[in-house]
Amino acid sequence: MTGSSSPSDVLVEERGDVRWIRLNRPERRNAFDPAMSAAITAAVEESADRRAVVITGSGGSFCAGGALQNLSMPTVGEMRGLYQNSLRMFDAIRSCPRPVIAAVNGAAAGGGNELVVACDLAIAARSATFGQTGPKVGSSPVTGATNVMGVQIGEKRAKELAMLCRRYPAEEAERMGLVNAVVDDDQLESTVEAWCAELARLSPRYLEITKVSSNIWWNSARDSFSTGLGMLVQAVGSPDMVEGATAFLDKRRPEFPPPE
Repeated sequence: MTGSSSPSDVLVEERGDVRWIRLNRPERRNAFDPAMSAAITAAVEESADRRAVVITGSGGSFCAGGALQNLSMPTVGEMRGLYQNSLRMFDAIRSCPRPVIAAVNGAAAGGGNELVVACDLAIAARSATFGQTGPKVGSSPVTGATNVMGVQIGEKRAKELAMLCRRYPAEEAERMGLVNAVVDDDQLESTVEAWCAELARLSPRYLEITKVSSNIWWNSARDSFSTGLGMLVQAVGSPDMVEGATAFLDKRRPEFPPPE
């Protein structure tokens, strides 16, 4: 799970006064390891002089969450690093003084779906899909999906996503309130650019005040994030974690042990 992230893992492009951050590990559906999430965090934190920030993916995927390659043989240190860096990334998005838009160009799964939850606005390509993976792969989505997502789409629907690990098409995600708009795939970037242009006509000072004020629910859930991550660390190496990750990598249905 450890390892260094090369600069090409996260591509940063300045389009006028908007910073585009592109996750660039398409061979693993843009899943992030600690180094990659740290690079995303740095790119967001250095965006205060922009009008807006856009996060998107490459290779037809948005983000598959945390990289699972080594979860069948996890160490506490590796997993703590992954969890903590993921939370820092989400916090950076929330504390960024500029609006952060998710341009969802493909599958947003697991932590990738929580990345959408963390962003201020979200526009999805029609081919995009959404969903959590936690209990299916031996984990739990404690940094957004078990708490803040309930505020966004309602508690019952949020629990449905977090517990049943289903996949939802973009149109249904829009109906739930998980994204703001759905457009044809070839219109995604131009639509996001139009939204950014609209934001650029507004007061950055008062947009920042509006964003900071809107973080009330995120801030209220912050203790829940830390508690959840603490429990996940204590479960590192458990039979459920190992079986979930191994089954995912083997592309088979997991066979979890019965409840104790």
